[in-house]
Amino acid sequence: MATAKKTKAKAKKTVTHKSHPKALKSFKVVKDTRPFVSFRVTDQTVYWSILLIMILVLALWVLQIQINITDTINSINTI
Repeated sequence: MATAKKTKAKAKKTVTHKSHPKALKSFKVVKDTRPFVSFRVTDQTVYWSILLIMILVLALWVLQIQINITDTINSINTI
Protein backbone atom coordinates (compact mmCIF):
# COMPACT_ATOMS: atom_id res chain seq x y z
CA MET A 1 0.00 0.00 0.00
CA ALA A 2 1.59 3.10 -1.14
CA THR A 3 0.38 6.32 0.31
CA ALA A 4 0.67 9.61 -1.46
CA LYS A 5 2.85 12.17 0.25
CA LYS A 6 1.16 15.41 0.98
CA THR A 7 3.23 18.50 0.34
CA LYS A 8 2.51 21.74 2.02
CA ALA A 9 2.91 24.81 -0.08
CA LYS A 10 5.12 27.37 1.58
CA ALA A 11 3.58 30.78 1.56
CA LYS A 12 5.98 33.60 0.86
CA LYS A 13 5.74 36.45 3.28
CA THR A 14 6.10 39.89 1.86
CA VAL A 15 8.34 42.11 3.96
CA THR A 16 8.00 45.82 3.65
CA HIS A 17 10.97 47.93 4.61
CA LYS A 18 10.58 51.48 5.74
CA SER A 19 12.78 53.76 3.74
CA HIS A 20 15.16 56.06 5.59
CA PRO A 21 14.15 59.71 5.41
CA LYS A 22 17.77 60.77 4.81
CA ALA A 23 20.21 59.13 2.50
CA LEU A 24 23.20 57.57 4.22
CA LYS A 25 26.54 59.11 3.40
CA SER A 26 29.93 57.52 3.68
CA PHE A 27 32.69 58.86 5.89
CA LYS A 28 35.11 61.32 4.39
CA VAL A 29 38.59 62.28 5.56
CA VAL A 30 38.60 65.82 6.91
CA LYS A 31 41.66 67.98 7.54
CA ASP A 32 42.43 68.80 11.16
CA THR A 33 41.37 72.27 12.15
CA ARG A 34 44.08 72.54 14.80
CA PRO A 35 47.43 70.88 15.29
CA PHE A 36 47.56 67.55 17.11
CA VAL A 37 49.96 68.80 19.80
CA SER A 38 48.22 71.89 21.10
CA PHE A 39 46.93 73.10 24.44
CA ARG A 40 43.41 74.43 24.74
CA VAL A 41 41.46 74.84 27.97
CA THR A 42 38.07 73.20 27.66
CA ASP A 43 35.33 72.22 30.07
CA GLN A 44 36.91 68.80 30.48
CA THR A 45 40.23 70.40 31.40
CA VAL A 46 38.53 72.27 34.22
CA TYR A 47 36.64 69.18 35.41
CA TRP A 48 39.79 67.01 35.45
CA SER A 49 41.76 69.73 37.22
CA ILE A 50 39.13 70.02 39.97
CA LEU A 51 39.05 66.22 40.31
CA LEU A 52 42.85 66.08 40.54
CA ILE A 53 42.94 68.78 43.24
CA MET A 54 40.26 66.96 45.24
CA ILE A 55 42.21 63.69 45.04
CA LEU A 56 45.44 65.38 46.16
CA VAL A 57 43.73 67.09 49.10
CA LEU A 58 42.13 63.82 50.14
CA ALA A 59 45.47 62.01 49.91
CA LEU A 60 47.15 64.67 52.07
CA TRP A 61 44.33 64.48 54.60
CA VAL A 62 44.66 60.68 54.87
CA LEU A 63 48.44 61.05 55.21
CA GLN A 64 47.97 63.56 58.03
CA ILE A 65 45.57 61.18 59.82
CA GLN A 66 48.08 58.34 59.50
CA ILE A 67 50.84 60.53 60.95
CA ASN A 68 48.60 61.50 63.89
CA ILE A 69 47.74 57.86 64.57
CA THR A 70 51.41 56.87 64.43
CA ASP A 71 52.34 59.68 66.84
CA THR A 72 49.58 58.61 69.23
CA ILE A 73 50.70 54.98 69.14
CA ASN A 74 54.32 56.01 69.72
CA SER A 75 53.36 58.19 72.69
CA ILE A 76 51.41 55.30 74.22
CA ASN A 77 54.37 52.94 73.77
CA THR A 78 56.82 55.31 75.48
CA ILE A 79 54.77 55.49 78.68
